[in-house]
Amino acid sequence: MRFPVAFTFTIMLASPVLADMIVATRTIRAQEILGPGDLLLKPDTGKGDVVLSDLIGMETRVALYPGRQVRAAHVGPPAIVERNQIVPLIYARVGLQITIEGRSLERAGIGDRVRAMNLTSRATITGRVTSTGQIMVSQ
Repeated sequence: MRFPVAFTFTIMLASPVLADMIVATRTIRAQEILGPGDLLLKPDTGKGDVVLSDLIGMETRVALYPGRQVRAAHVGPPAIVERNQIVPLIYARVGLQITIEGRSLERAGIGDRVRAMNLTSRATITGRVTSTGQIMVSQ
C-alpha cells in the first residue's frame, strides 16, 4: 500500500548584506602611491576583495576614478625596478651562485615576476625581484 507524500518548499530570498566598499576620493593615475586621503570606505551591497589598511602604501597599476571601487588587481607593491634598468641577475643553487648584469624588460615591485635580458648572451629570462632590487633567476 502506498501513502501520498506531500512536500512543502519554502523559498527565502536573502536580503542584501551591507559590506564596506573601498572607493577612490580623487582621480589617481597609474604608478602613484596610495595614501590615507586617497581612499574612502563606503557602505555597499557588493563584496570587496581588499582591506583598506592593505592598500595604504601600495602603487596603483591602473587609473582609479572617484567613487569607483578599488580592487586587489588595481594595486600592487611599489616598483623598485624600472623598465630598461640595469640590474644584477642572480642564479643560485646549492653551493653555486652566478651573478651577471641584465636589463629589466618590465617595471616590477618586490616579489613580482619579471622578464630580464642577460646582457652577455642576450637571452631573455624570468626571475623574481628581491628587496634589494636584484632579480633571482628561476629555471
